[in-house]
Amino acid sequence: MTGAIAGVIALIVLAVVAMTLMRQRKRAAEINLDDKSWLRSPEPEPDPLIRHSPVMEFHVRGHEARVTFNVPLPDEDDDVLNDLLVDEAVEVIREKKHELPMADVTEVVALAGQDQPRVVGRAKLPTPGELPPPVVTEMLNLSHVAKDPFDSQFDTEKVTSLETKVQVPRDDLGPIREELRIPKGLERGLRARGVDPDTMGGPAFVVSLLQLFDYRVSPAGEPNSYMAIKGDSTTFIKTETHDPGTHPELEERVIRRFMVEFGTSGADRGMLITDKFGPFMVHDVERNDRRVRFITRERTQNFIDSMALG
Repeated sequence: MTGAIAGVIALIVLAVVAMTLMRQRKRAAEINLDDKSWLRSPEPEPDPLIRHSPVMEFHVRGHEARVTFNVPLPDEDDDVLNDLLVDEAVEVIREKKHELPMADVTEVVALAGQDQPRVVGRAKLPTPGELPPPVVTEMLNLSHVAKDPFDSQFDTEKVTSLETKVQVPRDDLGPIREELRIPKGLERGLRARGVDPDTMGGPAFVVSLLQLFDYRVSPAGEPNSYMAIKGDSTTFIKTETHDPGTHPELEERVIRRFMVEFGTSGADRGMLITDKFGPFMVHDVERNDRRVRFITRERTQNFIDSMALG
């Protein structure tokens, strides 16, 4: 009798396992392998301050509502940047006014600077405690550009027009910033976001430009690897910096490793950014796989110019 009961239990267990396997196979068959939605990180909860310059502190002192921004100021005063920060300060106070004693406030004061913040501008209020109408500041977000200039980097005909002249690498390379011309509009936008274009290398500069054009850039697991996401497009990005005294040309092993990582990333396209010179190999790789681009030292200025004109 006991053996019969054991046999019945075994049959029930086998039936449950079989049904589970059938359901798993059915779900697997329904999976769309072309669907890359799993790559998209969930939309973050909206944080009001994300749209603004990085805020160090805000408070009310007497009749002033003061906002201090952690942004690098240029050596020479920039009236346009100062006005932008004043507008930003008003918007920060607008979003935080429920936390502040606003009844007697007659002026919003913007301060900025990373070492010793200083006053860069003031906005008089129409009446005490009443803020002026909101101002749209497009300098912090260039997503309104009709044709995304970053997308144009991957145009199929672009591969034939990229810089192809042979560069003779010097024995040692100075900071790439010394060789670059940064349009004033982009410089202001980067500074307003807390980025110092005077000190960063080429790879970090390009990644910051993408964020200016509303790309969500996040680490992709491996060191110096990122995923840039905007809309339905995903771009795997690898950065390679140049250390003083090391070989000034991008090594072929780095290119091969980038191609392997891009292939396993599941991204729609891939870009390697470096402040080293590019070997001729990059042209062959780009011709063979139109989904990838290399922004090497000799191409960085053209990349910046194309983003500025977008």
